Amino acid sequence: MAADQSEFQTLRDKAYASFTDHLLARTIAPGQFVSQRELVEITGMPLGAIREMIPRLEADGLIRTVPQRGLQVAQVDLNLIRNAFQLRLMIEREAVTRYCQTAPQGEVEALLADHRTAQAEAAGWVTPTALDRAQELDWAFHDRMVDALENELIANIYRVNSVRIRLIRLAQTRMLPALLPTVMAEHIAIIEAILARDVGAAVAALEAHIEVARRRALGV
Repeated sequence: MAADQSEFQTLRDKAYASFTDHLLARTIAPGQFVSQRELVEITGMPLGAIREMIPRLEADGLIRTVPQRGLQVAQVDLNLIRNAFQLRLMIEREAVTRYCQTAPQGEVEALLADHRTAQAEAAGWVTPTALDRAQELDWAFHDRMVDALENELIANIYRVNSVRIRLIRLAQTRMLPALLPTVMAEHIAIIEAILARDVGAAVAALEAHIEVARRRALGV
């Protein structure tokens, strides 16, 4: 019985991961109405796993039940943008403080080198491959700082919020070639402060970076 329950939880987790993958790939659109049967077809997961997944998606704010209409995927609106960026700032402010204090020197130096390479690539013609690589570098850098907190509860909250942030970016502000030099320069300012073990400067640079992204998402 325990083995069956564990297997079902695994299917539910796989269904959740498949849903978020399709959401970020735009196979599922923000604001779209979907049925449980459609989610079975989209995710390739059994109906039982879909039914178990839905309360988790509702709790995470990624889907909601609308009476008489069914399941609606989260919409990218002003409220979502403000809430998601506020939560991001709260978590990452603490994360950059800890990372500045504890990050291995060699790891930080490697991060700086990777970002300078991406910055140099942005000076010329930015290929789709270079853009994708820079986007992954962007996400990985923020994820790594949060990992430094070594707090599973915060990591789970941050992971869900990252889906919201990435959904916002896809809807409005996905990294474009013109944004690449600015984003890399902002990251480099954070990393250089970390390398100097200057917590105040690292926090200030991070706050400035997130504020620019928030204002861009708001269209300010």
